[in-house]
Amino acid sequence: MRIALLTLESALSAGAVLRLAGAQAGRLVLIGRSLPYRAATGGMAGQMAAHWRRSGPRFLPYLLVNYGLPQALGDLRRALGAGALSRLARRHGIPLLAVEDVNGPAMAAALRAARPDLILSFHFDQILRAETLALAPLGGINVHPSLLPRHRGPVPTIWALGEAPPAFGVTVHRMVPRIDAGAILAQQAVALPPGTTASTAARLLHEAGATLLGPLLAALEAGPGMPGGVPQEPAGPDAPYCPFPSAGALRKMARQGQRTVGWGDLRAALVAPVG
Repeated sequence: MRIALLTLESALSAGAVLRLAGAQAGRLVLIGRSLPYRAATGGMAGQMAAHWRRSGPRFLPYLLVNYGLPQALGDLRRALGAGALSRLARRHGIPLLAVEDVNGPAMAAALRAARPDLILSFHFDQILRAETLALAPLGGINVHPSLLPRHRGPVPTIWALGEAPPAFGVTVHRMVPRIDAGAILAQQAVALPPGTTASTAARLLHEAGATLLGPLLAALEAGPGMPGGVPQEPAGPDAPYCPFPSAGALRKMARQGQRTVGWGDLRAALVAPVG
């Protein structure tokens, strides 16, 4: 089975992505790494301004530790030829593409050249349209660090942490042209200790997702096609969606002693295998 892997450079998933890519290197025919500050999303300044207006200053440490710092380190390591994922791709002869627009002509050409059977999204921040998913005979699957249909959206562990008691887990689901809405193929609840930050939870759940993927990919390779999966409930446009948190939601979490990021997360970001 030929796989195109799509990801985003982040301290939350870099270790899990590298482990997954190493285990699946014989199947990977393309790695697409999203450009985080692309023009379509307003660039770095536009994104930071939008986050500030929506979520306030409490959200910035989470973004800087988990995304800003790893992306800066990744750029430096790539310039020095020391990037972890870049080295793996070179060693195995896997094309590695910077993705400005996953539904654009450059990505379509790359997918047609690579001829993947399956598109695998692992912490990727762009939504694939139906015509893009159709470029792989098996379509696409996504790893999401929540117990779908709960906590659809970009920062599920923040929302899970804000509930009492927190319910953490990871889901592998079919991809459709809606955020985290496709049928569930595999799911696992994960117990995390009290005091776990949202950032640490995301790292641990992405690691659990990489483990959950192994048997599923083997079954897909051995089987006649993509299984239908279990439709998410509630289905349709009313399925719950959790956007980036408001400033009020983050203040409430802080009053309850719940943290999105801590010193251990900073240390993890500094050693994340990015680049």
